[in-house]
Amino acid sequence: MAGHAEQAPQRVLIASANPLFGKGLEKLLRQRWKIAPEQVRLAGEMHAALNALDQWQPDLVLVDYDDETIERARFLDHLIQGGGRALQVVMVSLRDSGEVVVYDRQTFRGERAGDWLEQPWPTQPPSQEQPRRQDGMKHFVIVGVLVVIFTVLTNFGLQSAGLLPVQASAQATLIDQLFNAHYWVISFLFSLIGVFMVYSIVVFRRRGENDTQQGKFFKGSTKLEIFWTIIPLGTVLYFSYLGSLSLADIRRVEPQALVVNVTAGQWYWRFEYPETGITSGSLVLPVGEQVLLKMTSADVIHSFWVPEFRVKQDILPGENLVKELRFTPTLTGEYKVLCAELCGGAHANMNAPVIVMDKADFAAWEAGEMAAVSSDPAARGERLAKNNGCLGCHSLDGSPLVGPTWKGMAGSTHELADGSSVTVDEAYLIQAILEPNAAVVKGFPPGVMPATYADQFSEQQIADLVAYMQSLK
Repeated sequence: MAGHAEQAPQRVLIASANPLFGKGLEKLLRQRWKIAPEQVRLAGEMHAALNALDQWQPDLVLVDYDDETIERARFLDHLIQGGGRALQVVMVSLRDSGEVVVYDRQTFRGERAGDWLEQPWPTQPPSQEQPRRQDGMKHFVIVGVLVVIFTVLTNFGLQSAGLLPVQASAQATLIDQLFNAHYWVISFLFSLIGVFMVYSIVVFRRRGENDTQQGKFFKGSTKLEIFWTIIPLGTVLYFSYLGSLSLADIRRVEPQALVVNVTAGQWYWRFEYPETGITSGSLVLPVGEQVLLKMTSADVIHSFWVPEFRVKQDILPGENLVKELRFTPTLTGEYKVLCAELCGGAHANMNAPVIVMDKADFAAWEAGEMAAVSSDPAARGERLAKNNGCLGCHSLDGSPLVGPTWKGMAGSTHELADGSSVTVDEAYLIQAILEPNAAVVKGFPPGVMPATYADQFSEQQIADLVAYMQSLK
């Protein structure tokens, strides 16, 4: 390009689909001729190059020697149609070293079109094209086989890892079918990305300092973009369909379901069986019978979750806000209900036993619970304390938990947070239940114990709780 240094072109068209090529040449032109940015145009596609030839009428055209995007026949037709207008046409290649190789430089006129066709354009004989396609197809076949193999192996590893607990409900079987389908999709996507990446690194790596060949440059593929848009969209819609079928089956209503009223509070679970009047701190269920839980919250948002049942339901606070959940236990054993919603300081300890037993054993448990009602107020208070989560915050062995221990509390003197002292008598214990923030014991945070027990317990039940606490000498 040194021969043109004294007379700089006014308009330069760079025809290349490689943006690095165009930017590199533009930088060289600015350094050599000090031309302005508006004097250079980049044409990354064939139609853009032809439009620039027709409308912008450049003085100099730089053609990427290594780019097959610019079709020489169509480009030549436009040059011929340009008539007698003279312009410089140069074919250029940029090497890895930064060297600029000029294959052809001439003043082009329509009558010299044949000379330009004879220049060394980067084409190969048809006999050499077919082996290249075969080589490319060979790599795709190998990668495809490897993707299938690694998909199967990855899914086998996921299934063998024991990611899910035992299936203990009819709903768990349906939900696990969806999980298994997701495992196949996860395994395929992991294998697809991993195999292509590792295969490319190993097979197409540079094999020495003299290996400077570059891969073929391409801008994109419309077909590939359509493919990777439609296929994932179809997959998501298909899983949505499967999910709707599973949800409909899970929410199927059986008229003879066992009804259990569930109360969630900080930080306890209480289960009431309205048909028998039983109240328990454990959820006891018969196997093979659908259960309908009617759940309310005494304070904040909680969430009922038994991992082995695969079902979960948020429980919202508020009057008359009752959430329902149905499931059918299928496996006898002991499980645990957890709170799956962060609900305060002792959230991690908010759990309760779930016991699934044979129907005969369940009937015997019901009879035993109904016969266990005692005439002793302290015994009734102990039962209330266990069934309402009181012992999750107050210990019976003298160790402090969220609240003061109940052991030896009655009759003792406690220092309060405001510096005063109080004798723990019956009046104070009743006040501590009904108005827990009125006289907080020193060393324990205020506002932790919910002030909802006045609505939950009757006067007799509160008297029974006080009797139980007074019995813990």
